[in-house]
Amino acid sequence: MTVSTTGRTQRHAWTYEPARVHGGPDARGAAAHDFSTNSNACGPCPEAAAAVRAADAAHYPDPLYTDLRERLASWHRVPARRVLLAGSASEFIYRLTAWVVQQGGRRVWLPRHGYGDYAEAAHAWQLRSVALPAQAQLLWACDPSSPLGQDEPEMEAIGLGESVCVLDRAYEPLRLSGALGLPLERLNRVWQLWSPNKALGLTGVRAAYAIAPHDAEDAVQALEQLCPSWPVGAHGAALLQAWTMPGVQAWLADSLVTLRDWKLRQVALCEAMGWICRPSHANFHLARPASPQTAGALLRFLREREIKLRDTASFGLPGQFRLGVLPPASQDALAGAVRQWDATLLPAGSAGHPPAAPARPA
Repeated sequence: MTVSTTGRTQRHAWTYEPARVHGGPDARGAAAHDFSTNSNACGPCPEAAAAVRAADAAHYPDPLYTDLRERLASWHRVPARRVLLAGSASEFIYRLTAWVVQQGGRRVWLPRHGYGDYAEAAHAWQLRSVALPAQAQLLWACDPSSPLGQDEPEMEAIGLGESVCVLDRAYEPLRLSGALGLPLERLNRVWQLWSPNKALGLTGVRAAYAIAPHDAEDAVQALEQLCPSWPVGAHGAALLQAWTMPGVQAWLADSLVTLRDWKLRQVALCEAMGWICRPSHANFHLARPASPQTAGALLRFLREREIKLRDTASFGLPGQFRLGVLPPASQDALAGAVRQWDATLLPAGSAGHPPAAPARPA
């Protein structure tokens, strides 16, 4: 960066310090046991992965995505004019926020604990966060929510009034219990944001789409105008096409059975280690370690052993972790590493020993 001071030019070192915090790979790469991501641990889905590998990367996709829109519309049983493609869920979040500001919006309502890009986009466009949904021109909701994996607590405010409301349904396909508490009539009044790559275990393929409210044709056109050409590449288009295939949906349904089994085991293991787990409807859950004050040091200790957990301080929940559900082998690796960590905290000569991992439930 170059600046001018009293007629002289001075050069200062400039370092980029990203504010965003995410789960998944970091500067060290992907951890062997990565609990920090909410991707489907049964994946990748073989049929979807094969479709992505077979994508025609030698040619542009249809710029209108005609067939893809029709497939998604048919699958959701809505007119194709309500389907809006996006480069990713995050790309849509930023684009929709820009459009709301373009329409004169100045206030946003955000979940108390939610995906950071909602707030990042609002900050970039200088929207003011308000305490009540009724005060906002833009509302964000997610059900099941992240990082809690619970019902959206403000669901009663969703789909009411004239505000632009977005329901992020990233984890609906990975729901292991409960159901969305929103009647169809109100669901048709909100934007539904879908990002199937998590459910298919293919988070490296960036692609998403939104289902617009039933009377939002003008908004869809405006958002199309704000979008660059070809927001979804050939591989992303292949993933979204695969998402509608019966075989892929059958694989997903089978994976949920496995994930429920793994989740029961994982929560029991965490509780046996003295961690306190919060209830969750999704393929992830929150856990507070036995010594929250040393949570940061524990995260570093685990990462050195190829185990990664998601620190939830950026969600406003310090001293806790979000854990995606992983297979038993990864769970056992976590338990073994935590026992090593606990041993370092024991007083010299202590005979204490943390409990072993529980047996897998029948």
